[in-house]
Amino acid sequence: MEFTEISDAAALVGLTCRGGFHPCPDDAVPGEAGTVVLVGNAGPDMWRAFTAGTSSEDRQGSDNPLDTWTRRVLTGVARSLGATPLFPFEGPPFLPFSRWAKRAEPVFTSPVGPLIHPEYGLWHAYRGALVFAKILALPPRPEAISPCDQCADKPCLSTCPVDALSAGRYDVPACLAHITSPAGMDCMMLHCRARRACPVGRRYQYEPDQSMLHMRGFVGHKTLAR
Repeated sequence: MEFTEISDAAALVGLTCRGGFHPCPDDAVPGEAGTVVLVGNAGPDMWRAFTAGTSSEDRQGSDNPLDTWTRRVLTGVARSLGATPLFPFEGPPFLPFSRWAKRAEPVFTSPVGPLIHPEYGLWHAYRGALVFAKILALPPRPEAISPCDQCADKPCLSTCPVDALSAGRYDVPACLAHITSPAGMDCMMLHCRARRACPVGRRYQYEPDQSMLHMRGFVGHKTLAR
């Protein structure tokens, strides 16, 4: 099987292949795994496919409508390719998708925590993985350096209106209190200000409806975890 075949199958449902790797035991990939291909999103394609494939009632009525949609469409892709699907949102225990991402493509831990991509910036995500028993040929992993290393100002660390973010620290209660207040509607409707302050990948910034869905999911998840 060619990597382009896997990429084309993911693209048909609005998802993007985000590179792959041949796992070793330390990667903790469950089952018989010769090749892992990560699948995710960057840009508008996934959101457009998601909204076209779900009703507004489904998007409002489910706790995790994007996860439900992802599980359905990626399971279908996996079945058509003879792969096993894995997801970052199933657990605990949760699978080490961030570690896998660094194996698959040049992404780096940003000062505010999420992985930053040299092109997509902070506007991307990993929605799942396709695990193949056989060792498949993969395109070479691109080489790059972290864009944060070349960013002297680091506006992501100084933009939060309640100083919830600093290098190596995230004050979740302060963030939640702000975004659930009238003063935090900007963050709730357009996404985190710190994320928007990053100059990398701004053309991939999520549309307002997508930002609202993610932020509502974040608030609900963190509130239930308290």
